[in-house]
Amino acid sequence: MPRRYVILDVFTERPLGGNPLAVVLDAQGLDDAQMQHITREFNLSETVFVLPPKDPNHRARLRIFTCAHELPFAGHPTVGAAVALALENRLSSGVMLLEETVGTLRCEVATQGQASRKGSATF
Repeated sequence: MPRRYVILDVFTERPLGGNPLAVVLDAQGLDDAQMQHITREFNLSETVFVLPPKDPNHRARLRIFTCAHELPFAGHPTVGAAVALALENRLSSGVMLLEETVGTLRCEVATQGQASRKGSATF
């Protein structure tokens, strides 16, 4: 099944700088092992998988993986996923609630420009 993803450069104002991050925008249906394999394939410090939220008032549920294991929370992946979701919905600014293992996080987003690289893949 084709999956949509973006590769973002987080914490930078220029392309190919900052901290790279993969965000799989439509991860529903992937199991833990598949998420771990996809993360290893990207071979970045973290990969975020976006799932439907458990609470309909929230924007999304996030699962964050390193090449070794899942993380309950990480700042750079949360920031990157919030920006990816804002860009996906063409939001220039706004507040969203994101579910992570540690709990619900309130994220305020203001975007400038576009993601530096976009792609799609089949997993």
